[in-house]
Amino acid sequence: MTAPNLIPTLDPNPLPAPYWVFEVLLLVTFFLHILAMNFMLGGAVMALVARWGPAKRKNGNRMFSDVAKKLPVLLPAVITLGVAPLLFVQVLYGQFFYTSSIVMAWPWFFVLVLLAAAYYGFYFVSYRREQNPGKAGLVLLLSVLFIFVIAFMFSNNLTLSQNPASWGAKYFADPAGWNLNLSEPTLVPRYLHFMIAAVAVGGLLLVLMAWARWKNDPGYARDVLHLGGKAFMYATMAEFVVGIWFLLALPRRMSYLFLGGSPLATLLLAIGIAGAIAAIVLMARALRTENVRLAGYSGAGIMAVVILSMVSMREILRLAYLEPYFHPEQFAVKTQWSVFPLFLVIFIAGVVLWFVMLKRYGLFARRNLPDQSGL
Repeated sequence: MTAPNLIPTLDPNPLPAPYWVFEVLLLVTFFLHILAMNFMLGGAVMALVARWGPAKRKNGNRMFSDVAKKLPVLLPAVITLGVAPLLFVQVLYGQFFYTSSIVMAWPWFFVLVLLAAAYYGFYFVSYRREQNPGKAGLVLLLSVLFIFVIAFMFSNNLTLSQNPASWGAKYFADPAGWNLNLSEPTLVPRYLHFMIAAVAVGGLLLVLMAWARWKNDPGYARDVLHLGGKAFMYATMAEFVVGIWFLLALPRRMSYLFLGGSPLATLLLAIGIAGAIAAIVLMARALRTENVRLAGYSGAGIMAVVILSMVSMREILRLAYLEPYFHPEQFAVKTQWSVFPLFLVIFIAGVVLWFVMLKRYGLFARRNLPDQSGL
């Protein structure tokens, strides 16, 4: 069967707002989701590095405890902020996403099982880290491995959804749904690109922790700053290698978009590269002078811009893959003007409330909690 024959018919129900509105909302909500995911996964990796790496000689157990207590809050934030972009993907690309989910049904189902297990592990580590630090470290390692597997499943599903031509062969090879997209050349570099970025942002989380502790506990904050800053720089450097691999693995038509074929795609790639270089240079300067304010501002500000550019490039790439099959002009649109403004107000208020909750909880607060173990 040819690819067009395998793609379900477009949902006849009209969109309640123009197509471009859903695209913008998809980009914004996925940006928020990926920020939370990077802080969660990268923070967990940095906690393991602090627990077992060279940093153990320098307040490693304390860093492990400080980060581990945040994880049960960060993971729900990832899940909550992931609901909206998943819904927008289903609205715009449901024909492709649902089908790829069916083709790899069982691996996709196990995402929920692994997510529940990782969630439980984070809570165990948060509440038992002091009584049994050895077991807490092993449980956190297992939970992090679960998250890595979940991310791999997502990469499989999303790359498969962009390649309808491969659905038929995979489905008929195993109609029971035990399929992955391992034959996709971009799968591994795409997956590593996201995972290494998470480690970089995890290093940034430690930098923000150091900034919050700098006045009240400078010795400890200095150790945290150097571990986080170095992780941030090394992971960002590794991103260049993986990024080149990813670009070379793309079909020529796709890679050409980012090398002059599309002004917007090329500009976004240039912003991402320039931002990453600037972040490395400024972080190195901040570590050399122990300027925690420079490290915090430059790392957070520049990386937010870089991640937003990468999120936009990801969407451009998806549209390029689906160009033969996906035509936005085919959507029926019946804008519900009476509801749409209310939706925007509630959406913006929800995002603001989320940041307020993080600040109240202490994740990015610049004053210490009474027990000196928070941020």
